[in-house]
Amino acid sequence: MTTPQLTAGAPAPAPDRGAPAPQPVIRVRSRGGPSRLRALDGLRLLAALMVAGYHYAGRGGEIAQAWGGSPAHQFPTAAPLFAYGCLGVQIFFVISGFVICLSGWGRSLRAFVAGRISRLYPAYWAAILLVTAVFALPWVAYKALPPSEVLTNLTMLQQPLGAHRVLGVCWTLWAEMRFYALFALCVVLPGATRGRVVLFCAGWTLAAALAQAAHEPFLDTVLMPEYAPFFIGGIGLYLLHRYGARDPIAWATVLVSWLIGQHHAVAGLWHAPSATAFSYRSAAVIVAVVTVGFALVAAVALGRFRWADWRWLTVAGALTYPFYLVHEHLGWVVVGALHRTLGLPSYATLPLTVGLMLLLAWLLHRFVERPLTPRLKRAIDPRRAETVR
Repeated sequence: MTTPQLTAGAPAPAPDRGAPAPQPVIRVRSRGGPSRLRALDGLRLLAALMVAGYHYAGRGGEIAQAWGGSPAHQFPTAAPLFAYGCLGVQIFFVISGFVICLSGWGRSLRAFVAGRISRLYPAYWAAILLVTAVFALPWVAYKALPPSEVLTNLTMLQQPLGAHRVLGVCWTLWAEMRFYALFALCVVLPGATRGRVVLFCAGWTLAAALAQAAHEPFLDTVLMPEYAPFFIGGIGLYLLHRYGARDPIAWATVLVSWLIGQHHAVAGLWHAPSATAFSYRSAAVIVAVVTVGFALVAAVALGRFRWADWRWLTVAGALTYPFYLVHEHLGWVVVGALHRTLGLPSYATLPLTVGLMLLLAWLLHRFVERPLTPRLKRAIDPRRAETVR
């Protein structure tokens, strides 16, 4: 999950000889209105809050230790709903597909890589060090990792290297990095065109399906069959944003991605009713949440939310990434302090914890991301001192 600038209305590209649809029908849309897709910023924060709800009240594990009992007992009515919050990750991936296609269009490979590295790492490094420091405090009940594993985590490659994770949520960043690599090699490096992007989407969809059938771990790692349709669906939605709603190939890309994506979501999250499971998710509700996620991004892509030009949504978008990084593990500590130590009731502890994590996210954005992101970007690509996307 990333927080690049979301710019509406891309400049007209050079004629695309590889475009499968006739140019008189598929045209670049020249949009007026706001310079940022602020509704997409708000949607990203909504997805992050869904994930936070899942981590705080929709699952078991360490959060039960923080509450002093199962969240299902703390929130008997809300916990079954919070259990669907994990689907915020899939919505993140759809948004990421949209935004990475937007920000990578017309960029050199070096500029694209500089933008991704400078956007991901400053807040990530700060979160790794902050969580490690807090977990090392003698009165905190959670165990910090050994120094060697913490240092490995700074690379963001701890999963393929077999190291333990400092941040539980960083598995999604590993998925994002693999998506960036595929997009950079197949689209950014040769130069983004409509035809090339369509071919990338079609090729990745087929390759991911074959990887699923082959049961080959290396292919699963590279092609990510479980998450590929969400990234690809986001790319298809960006094509609709760029070329308009009359693009049948873009619609087909989105439709096929939705069909495959809901299958993987149900396969990964549904189970038969069981007394030993923390929660039971309905397959119909899983499909509905995935559908609503696609539909909301589609509405933004097609300009249905252009009226939502509120500045606070830009702030919300800026806070999403640091909030996502710190909310889970530090949330355990805050929940334990507020609920078990201070005795606040559960329904007061939950929103107060979210509010404190948003405040911490603002501090990370203000004092880490804003000063370090442009400096890191200029160090990687000194030829282009452009605004971070």
